[in-house]
Amino acid sequence: MLDKINRIKEEIGSFKAAGHAELEEFRIKYLGRKGHLNVLFEEFKAIVGEQKKEIGQGLNELKTLLSDTYDRFKGELDSGLPVAASNDLTRPGDSIPLGSRHPISIIRNEISAIFGRLGYTIAEGPEIEDDWHVFSALNFPPEHPARDMQDTFFITKQPDSVLRTHTSSVQVRVMESVPPPIRMIMPGRVFRNEVISARSHCIFHQVEGLYIAESVSFADLKQTLMFFAREMFGEKTQIRLRPSFFPFTEPSAEMDVSCTCNGKGCNLCKHTGWLEIMGCGMVDPNVLENCGIDPDKYSGFAFGMGIERIAMLKFEIRDIRMYFENDVRFLKQFTSSF
Repeated sequence: MLDKINRIKEEIGSFKAAGHAELEEFRIKYLGRKGHLNVLFEEFKAIVGEQKKEIGQGLNELKTLLSDTYDRFKGELDSGLPVAASNDLTRPGDSIPLGSRHPISIIRNEISAIFGRLGYTIAEGPEIEDDWHVFSALNFPPEHPARDMQDTFFITKQPDSVLRTHTSSVQVRVMESVPPPIRMIMPGRVFRNEVISARSHCIFHQVEGLYIAESVSFADLKQTLMFFAREMFGEKTQIRLRPSFFPFTEPSAEMDVSCTCNGKGCNLCKHTGWLEIMGCGMVDPNVLENCGIDPDKYSGFAFGMGIERIAMLKFEIRDIRMYFENDVRFLKQFTSSF
């Protein structure tokens, strides 16, 4: 009986189905009610002794081989491909649809390229940080609300560890390890305990920048940001700096860019003609001193922007949640962007 099983296996190995009719003959011959497989199982019932286990295992393997062979040829014939062609290793492969860059990646690369033309290099740091690099070195007082559990994700088993709320922590690491002059941008993912809505998310991406050297002034900051705005949004773009407050810069400002409605007013700019895109300012001397840089010799400026916000303005995206849903219909729209 084992010889019969092995002989049928050899026949299956050399079988080729040129069409559905030939495949049906195969099914009837081997898998039909009166086919070889059923005949063998009937004979198996009369087997006794030690051989029964070995023959039973062989029959099960034969049954699996027959079923798999039939299903494989049927699938190939149903697909419309010639069976011979499907086994041809020299046949060109099936085309694979190309994906596209994510809008966040597109804008991050564009921002990096713009500042790269000004001589800025890229610095990165850990997403899980300690209190010093996220808060203390940046002049955040102990009672600041950002240190509250409702505002920031702290790690319970490591009380001093926190998911960074901004990439300013990378600025601190750079200032601690790199002597001036420093001219770097810090792109990366950050986390805040925000209610997820069309305009906010607990995860988002930032690009922060830092320039420290001798005799750096607020005029240098304004000119740098003007260059960035016109490279990103068009040469007719105007900027506006409004006084603000950040613990790590003094003086500080919010920067707005002119809306694409050209001052006529629209829903995007809430009929003001301006869109806020970033915060900026001169690095506070206390921050320089905390990081081991002499504030009497060096000065500098810093700025930070949300990549999602820039992408929403560039691509007119109305819901920030779309960045994280991985909807192919949404992502396909950016195939030809860059």
